[in-house]
Parts: sequence; C-alpha cells; structure tokens
Amino acid sequence: MSKEIELIREILREAKHVVFFGGAGVSTESGIPDFRGSGGLYTSEGEGNEYYLSRRCLTINPLAFYNFYNKNMVYPDAKPNRAHYALAKLEEKGILKSVITQNIDGLHQSAGSGRVIELHGTVSRSYCMRCGKVCEPNVLGKDEIVPKCPACGGIVRPDVTLYGEALDGFTFRDAENEIAAADVLIVGGSSLTVYPAASLVGNFEGKHLIIINYSPTDYDRSAEFVIRESVGEVLSALAEGI
Repeated sequence: MSKEIELIREILREAKHVVFFGGAGVSTESGIPDFRGSGGLYTSEGEGNEYYLSRRCLTINPLAFYNFYNKNMVYPDAKPNRAHYALAKLEEKGILKSVITQNIDGLHQSAGSGRVIELHGTVSRSYCMRCGKVCEPNVLGKDEIVPKCPACGGIVRPDVTLYGEALDGFTFRDAENEIAAADVLIVGGSSLTVYPAASLVGNFEGKHLIIINYSPTDYDRSAEFVIRESVGEVLSALAEGI
C-alpha cells in the first residue's frame, strides 16, 4: 500500500479542491457499528428496525421509537478516531475543502473539521415537531420518556433523516455542488448502496476518484485507486506524510 499512499499524497499536494465522502465505516473504529455491516442493526436484529427508525413510528408510537433510538443510535461516549483527526488535519493544511458524511454522530466536528455537510442530520440537534423550537439534544437521552418541548409541550425529535423522509434539499444541493467542484474525491467507509446519498458520487467530474472500503462498490471501475484497508489507517498515512 505504501506506493499507492505516496502517489495519492502527490495528487493531494497538487489538487485544488479535495472533497471527502464518508459512510459508516469511518466511525466503526469509534465503536459505532455499521448499520448494514456484519454485526450491525440490519443483520443482527432484522429489517424491522426500519420501522422503529421511521417517521411513522415516531408519530404513532413515540415511546417505541425513542426506546429503540436511544439504545441503538446514540453513542454519547464515542470519541473521534484517527480517520476523523486525519481529515481535520488535511483541512487545517488547506488541502481538504469539505467532508460530506452519511453519519449522524457529529464526530467530524468533535475532531476539528469545520466544513461538514451532514446528509442525514445529526444526533447533536433536536427540535419540537409542533412549534419548531430548537431543544437541547440531551433531552433525548432518557429511557421510557418521550421528550416534550418546554415551550409548547409538543414531541421533540432528533434532527436526523428517518425512514419515510426525504433528505434536506438544501443540504443535498450543497453536497452536489461540492462534489461537482472537486478535482479529487475520496470515498471512505461507504459501500455506496444507500440512495439518494450514494448517487452524489455520480456528480464527480474531476480527475482523481479514490475509494477506501473493505467491500466492493459500484464505482470501483471508475476509480483511479481502490484500497481495501482501514479508512483510519489510510487517511492517517496520507495526512502524516503531507
């Protein structure tokens, strides 16, 4: 891998607009399971989990929604790992322009990244479904309690995209524009199977597509480099040598 790393470092040194697109594999080293990976929710407990993480469940059975959400989607003790810190370092050096993430854990910001586009929202924000008031995210952290808005008594929900909901249009267009402007796109920790987020890679018209993922993706044939290694290991090696 060392030869590939040095070639990619040279590409990054000469690039004008580098963008990183990341999936669940970026956060697995922080102890957050990949939803569809081995041992993830999709495989360990079945596809019924889509219901518990849906707008329908939140509306008609909010207690069931929150019991499942708090148990399986919130990781308050998770810390940024070497992938997050490497990306923050590349941004600090002026090489990386933005991070586009499918994750909702907020770890990129915790590591120091400033330009983060969160396609599916974040557990770090919540708001009232009735009046729209922004509420503290820690109101979501108690079992057997449906959080209520202190202003109007409406149900408070996490600012994440649930099953049955569309991605935020402004956020999606922002991501489209970033990828369209990139001359280098690094995809890390994503199987590129979750749509519409995965379709963003199709907007890339730059010269260098780099994919870092253990499993194959539909875009491997279009990539200049395909690396089947840990995202954290590869990104750390790239950041340390620049």
